[in-house]
Amino acid sequence: MSEIPRGAIRFNTDSNKPELWDGSQWAEFQLSTPNLGRSVDTQPGARMIVAGGNNYQAPASDIHGEIQYINVASTGNSVDFGANLIQSRRRLAGMASATRGVFSGGATPSASNQQDFVTFSSTGTCTAWGDTANLSGTTDGMGFSNSTRGIIKAGYVAPTGATSTMDYITIASAGNTQDFGDLTKHGDAGGVAGNSTRALMAGGLVQPGLQRTAEISYVTIHTLGNNVVFGELSNPRWSLTACANRTRTVWGGGGTPTKQSDIEYGIISSLGGNTNFGDLTVNMSTCSTAGSATRGIWAGGYRDPSGNASANIDYIELSTEGNAVDFGDLSHKTTAGGAAVSNGHGGL
Repeated sequence: MSEIPRGAIRFNTDSNKPELWDGSQWAEFQLSTPNLGRSVDTQPGARMIVAGGNNYQAPASDIHGEIQYINVASTGNSVDFGANLIQSRRRLAGMASATRGVFSGGATPSASNQQDFVTFSSTGTCTAWGDTANLSGTTDGMGFSNSTRGIIKAGYVAPTGATSTMDYITIASAGNTQDFGDLTKHGDAGGVAGNSTRALMAGGLVQPGLQRTAEISYVTIHTLGNNVVFGELSNPRWSLTACANRTRTVWGGGGTPTKQSDIEYGIISSLGGNTNFGDLTVNMSTCSTAGSATRGIWAGGYRDPSGNASANIDYIELSTEGNAVDFGDLSHKTTAGGAAVSNGHGGL
């Protein structure tokens, strides 16, 4: 087969979208802008939404359903979205298209199969989407998506523990989940993100015995099937979180069991290990992580030195390597284990 010329165009019959060869992968055409802004924003940008979580300040804990958002292109504090999740819960998964963010599962504190969604361009409304029927209620799941399909990797399902189930939804419609495939190893509390074709997932607690893992694997989003081994993280950990642009997935934080500040990345189109990126501002885990095609955001999470849920927000520039810097604060509540979605992530 001859080399594909950079700039070649094809029509993907699986996703029903035109694609451009950028020299390393087929990328979907960007037909609209993710930029959303308020009158006070100096620069409109992609919108990241954080929903739910656990407002843990020892010894008290409060599972909440608040939804808040930030303009990824700027720095500053989050803004109240004006609506709450239909059911307050923590450790839930998030998926998003360019128009809609879907929140799946979580704990109330018992495992929930609730799914609801918001429209990025509006505020003040959260709507029931349909149940995660095939998941029977799950916490610490992993959500990821391209522009049409969202995939939920089941996390912890009581009383059996971590599972390998993957299910999917069509984000533009409403209804229940359908079976996607299975994972060979991953359990709960891993980190996953990717581009429009492939998502890389890493870490977590796996059966038997809920042992932490360093394995990185991937799935092809527009097909159905099981995961394929990709490589390994620098060390086994869980409760790490991830974001991506079109070429790299970046993981940060997590527990070994002590909280970590490491940031590392994998090149989505290749197979192999990870590369060191830098460090978060402090050791942290269970953050709400998403971003745009250029910037990754780690919001909230359990952070040292207190170990409590935090309001702090960190960010990185995805195309470079280096340490995270301060972005601002969650303005509504300190939170850990909330779901984060964006209308400009690397899968769109």
